[in-house]
Amino acid sequence: MWYFSEEEKQLQDVCRDFAQKEIAPYAEHHDTHETFNMDAFKKMGELGILGITADPEFGGAGLGATASTIVMEEFGKVCPALTLSYLAHSMLCVNNIAANCSHEQQAQYLPKLISGEHIGAMGMSEPGYGSDAVGMQCKATADGDDYIINGNKMWITNAQYADVVYLYTRTGEGRKDLTTFLVDTKKTDGYSVSKSIHKMGMRGSPTGELAFENAKVPSVNRVGNEGDSVFHMMKNLEIERLTIAGISLGIAQACVDQCIKYANEREQFGKTLGNFQLIQKMIAEMATETEMMRTFLYDSCKLWDEGKVSNTRASMVKLQLPKMATKIALDAIQLHGGYGYSREFPLERLMRDNKLNEIGAGTNEVMIMIIAKNLLKAAQL
Repeated sequence: MWYFSEEEKQLQDVCRDFAQKEIAPYAEHHDTHETFNMDAFKKMGELGILGITADPEFGGAGLGATASTIVMEEFGKVCPALTLSYLAHSMLCVNNIAANCSHEQQAQYLPKLISGEHIGAMGMSEPGYGSDAVGMQCKATADGDDYIINGNKMWITNAQYADVVYLYTRTGEGRKDLTTFLVDTKKTDGYSVSKSIHKMGMRGSPTGELAFENAKVPSVNRVGNEGDSVFHMMKNLEIERLTIAGISLGIAQACVDQCIKYANEREQFGKTLGNFQLIQKMIAEMATETEMMRTFLYDSCKLWDEGKVSNTRASMVKLQLPKMATKIALDAIQLHGGYGYSREFPLERLMRDNKLNEIGAGTNEVMIMIIAKNLLKAAQL
């Protein structure tokens, strides 16, 4: 992109090279076997991107939404599943700690999360509360210098490997009486990963259910005051939604690149597919749609970095990019015919992986509700 800074362009080159060498060769294996590319994840710490938005004081890069999304796009081109685990660690856990925790808490948890020694997760959704996150029932009760936590968290990315969970709980009867805690999983009795969740896509990203049974968490691990959780949630939603859209952009671009390559190589009726006008139309439309996605996304990221992006704008990005990427992936499968439907090419994996982006971090339907509500309210002012 012409408006990337020199630092952002260098980051793009480094991440593209890393993705090709450390992630791409193993993506199909981890999808097939539902395993986690721990080696590549640890090397991301050496690369300096696991704390991409965190303060350099703790080893972070101190960068913003544009830089974070560049990483998501480049990694998303080759393995969306590992990229999702990277997002859960760097955006949902590390970024939240960097934005909401005390200096003491940051000093305790960020260095090992940023180096890759520890892996982070966020606990928000529950078995009965997905889109209605504020309705969560996982309860924390004060008990002297501790809190006793009971309940479950569902669909938690990185659950099986998490050393630190940024956890949302209920501490009162009101819908907004929610409080956040840092849970050290290796030191918390009563904490467990109760089951692994097997998925249609993003199979190389571990997902599980967390169980808290009279789990004792020290009061010093509380983030802010009781009842601050909703503020914490709202504070970081925009960058979370922008960056997950970056994975969809990477998926779309990978599909376009594969279609161009295939059309130049595959022959039918005595000539390459690229000579047929219908194939040309499909490629032209996919490429144009992808470029529209890129412009909308990075323009929004720049606005976030300048403190100007709105909740409405971020929700529009989150709604539209995953939807467009699914369409592009399906078109790419169609262009490849039987090969597209087989596992010989990565297209079917990319399509399966992208479907999660239409559900996670707020479903398409929730994004529509947010956008419409904000627009209608603004028109009444």
